[in-house]
Amino acid sequence: MYMQGLANFIDDFLGGLMLISYALVVGSVLWSFFILRVFSPGSASDSVVLSSVRLLNFGSKSLAITVGIKLLIKGLVLWSTLGELPWLAYANTVQFKAGLLRFVLALALLQAGKQLQTAPASQSLWRVTGWLALPLVISGAWLVHAVGRFEDREMLMIITVAHQLAAAIWFGCVAQLLILWRTSRQDAGARGLWPLAISRFANLGIFSVVLLLITGLPLAWTYIGSWNGLFGTGYGGLVVTKASLLVVALGFAWLNNRAGRRWRENARNDSLNTRVPYYIEAETFILVGILFIAATLSSQPPSIDIPDRTATVEEVVQMFMPRLPKIHSPSHEALMAAEPGRVAVVNKVPSVAGAEWSDYNHNIAGIFLTVMSLTAMLSYVRRFSWANYWPVGFIGLGIFLFFRSDAETWPLGPIGFWESTFGNGEVFQHRIATILLFVLGSIEMQARTSDHTRKLQYIFPLLCAFGGILLLTHAHAQFELKSEFLIQSTHTSMGLLAVIMASGRWLELRLAGVSADTQPSQASTLEGRIAGFIAMAAMLLIGCFLMFYREPLY
Repeated sequence: MYMQGLANFIDDFLGGLMLISYALVVGSVLWSFFILRVFSPGSASDSVVLSSVRLLNFGSKSLAITVGIKLLIKGLVLWSTLGELPWLAYANTVQFKAGLLRFVLALALLQAGKQLQTAPASQSLWRVTGWLALPLVISGAWLVHAVGRFEDREMLMIITVAHQLAAAIWFGCVAQLLILWRTSRQDAGARGLWPLAISRFANLGIFSVVLLLITGLPLAWTYIGSWNGLFGTGYGGLVVTKASLLVVALGFAWLNNRAGRRWRENARNDSLNTRVPYYIEAETFILVGILFIAATLSSQPPSIDIPDRTATVEEVVQMFMPRLPKIHSPSHEALMAAEPGRVAVVNKVPSVAGAEWSDYNHNIAGIFLTVMSLTAMLSYVRRFSWANYWPVGFIGLGIFLFFRSDAETWPLGPIGFWESTFGNGEVFQHRIATILLFVLGSIEMQARTSDHTRKLQYIFPLLCAFGGILLLTHAHAQFELKSEFLIQSTHTSMGLLAVIMASGRWLELRLAGVSADTQPSQASTLEGRIAGFIAMAAMLLIGCFLMFYREPLY
């Protein structure tokens, strides 16, 4: 059981990486067919096609690695749980067979991609690649919730595959746009194709969005089934979060589409080179968050299956209602005395001390973040040099949470540091979050107070995105789904805001010309400051959610 908690966390995290890798493969194939038009000689230069193939190969390799590790991790979890690995029974499961097929197809696509690197104009190789991508898409039907349903199984499997295909088209092609932009800095062919690619992707992007909506709505209706199921379960909450991020991503997509339309109208649009690439980068943060949410959904029971464990909308609203923060903590002795009853599998006894301990931790953390975000927002409104030192609060928060996050473990509790870290997935995530806070605080303070650390400024949005993904995949106890969801609802909301923080801060840095060779325009600088202010406003909301947090006592 020592490694089971870590294995479960890695398994969930790998699900997101698998979806990203899958999207890179499928999106890259369709990008080559419909944007680069590899079957039309002379449509794109060999150097441009080669850059596309390299991303295809990267996606194929990462897909093979993540699928292989996931199959291994599932076997280890079974071994840890049962004390032995029933290999034949495991190998005969639908999930193993579909996963193995996807693993083999990823290796075959990698081999085809390597041959394309030596002959990028070979139409026969591109046909083979397309035919290999087709069963890769279809194999996903046996790796989703639908395969375990008794009603409308085949229809749900088909709809889910189409939904995944739409997401893969969007993300994979956005990733290819970024590669094309980077290639255009040194390659004239890529530079000439850039505005045309933006224009061509508009139609493919609209198709993927429409397909996402017409497949996503029936899936949500089937798996959720009620308003309480939408707002009162972990599955429904993740769907709401996914939809919220989708709206943000559509906003960036609209900006890109508008720039492409203006280029088609007058064949000249400076924003295609000065702003659109950075919009696409910020959009990528949002799409990565969406894909991790989609992966997390696969580990959640559909709302329709747990009608007796669904929270009401009123109970969810209560979790976010403003109230006075708790600034007094119960003693560690009182907490540990109630711990056996709280963690019991049967005859569980709610722990008042445990709930109050958790409330205190969350509320104090919220006070930290609220003060920090208000100080940061002040630095955008007025030129106060001292306000740029607000990131030091992350270091103080990290020290606080290191001692308080998991009272039953070292340094306060009897469970050792390594045993708790690698034996419990939740504790493992808490340790990572603590490290992130120390790194965030030290690096971001240097980045905001020194002119010689420009590259360090990008660490903050990257770590915010990683922290947001941790929150979106965060899990608590497995036995009381209703109380688990009420806790998860706050963490999911904060994960959503953390991804928006990452996107906003990244866009601010890029529009402000942190790494550009030319001076940014006044309009770009203004847009960047607005994006940065929105990022800090998102952090303020996270602080408020934490400051008002109350642990459900049941």
